[in-house]
Amino acid sequence: MNKFIKLFSLGLVTIYLSGCGLFNRGQDDTGDLIGAQDRPEFNPQEVPFGMVPCPGGTFHMGQTDQDIAASMANLNRQVTIRGFYMDETEITNNEYRQFMNAIREDSLDVLGEEYVMTELYPDTTVWMRDFTYSMGDPMMQYYYSHPAFDEYPVVGVDWFAAKYFCDWRTKLKTASNTEKERAASPNFRLPSEAEWEYAARGGRNLATYPWGGPYMRNAKGCMLANFKPGRGDYYSDGYSYTAPVGKYLPNDFGLFDMAGNVAEWCEDAYNDAAVPVVWDLNPTYYNDKEPRKVVRGGSWKDIAYFLETGTRNFEYQDSARSYIGFRCSMIMLGDTEEKYR
Repeated sequence: MNKFIKLFSLGLVTIYLSGCGLFNRGQDDTGDLIGAQDRPEFNPQEVPFGMVPCPGGTFHMGQTDQDIAASMANLNRQVTIRGFYMDETEITNNEYRQFMNAIREDSLDVLGEEYVMTELYPDTTVWMRDFTYSMGDPMMQYYYSHPAFDEYPVVGVDWFAAKYFCDWRTKLKTASNTEKERAASPNFRLPSEAEWEYAARGGRNLATYPWGGPYMRNAKGCMLANFKPGRGDYYSDGYSYTAPVGKYLPNDFGLFDMAGNVAEWCEDAYNDAAVPVVWDLNPTYYNDKEPRKVVRGGSWKDIAYFLETGTRNFEYQDSARSYIGFRCSMIMLGDTEEKYR
């Protein structure tokens, strides 16, 4: 009797599993291997709004001019980068305000007003704290809050807040794709140091600056970036502090302000020996125990050396500055990379 019950149960299980598709996978009665069906449709990846494609390639990473600081922290090395997208400009005050408004509405019950305002709100006091005996009061009062500065790069944001912004932006795009029954887009994130340098060169291997040449002015004598040309001279480029994004000519990838305006956070932890240590394919240096994070590009208060594509610098991950902002990156998927080669 027990044997009969066991055989009967086994038969029922077999019928049930067959109906669920264990044997024929519920897809095709021909017995062919056809792959899982009902997958989300994924056409060639679209260029995300506000971003430009950076086709993959090989370049020489590191200092292309004299290492004035003699730091030996940016040794020259050939590496390969796969294709990715990068924000056309630095994240602006108004774009960051969209993030803050959404976080305030969605997270107050979970995180609380104090967390949102303290950890993620731009620290406007940096305009007073960064420079001794300087009248930074007007910038502290108006730079983030006034509409006159909406299209200026957001500053006073530390590395953690920049990463939180990327996560929020990913969720925002994913929700839109889900509603439209599209496959999820890759995550927004901070660019790796190697990606940032590759993008800054705009396809010009061994270029000293994003525009290619070794000079800071064009043939008409106009400045090519927002920086400090000389001691006490901040206004020769047209702006005494930051400039609205996209005011200077883009590089060959179509990226603006990859030199000057504000320096930019990268994903990598900082290490003097990182360049020779990391792999030569999509190199990235991760170290959660290292509080220093890579900052690239130089800013409105820096001399030309810090604007060079190969110059490395860092700031502590929990430090917000009046001269550091960020932009986002996104990897290319599937055959999209071939489209831009």
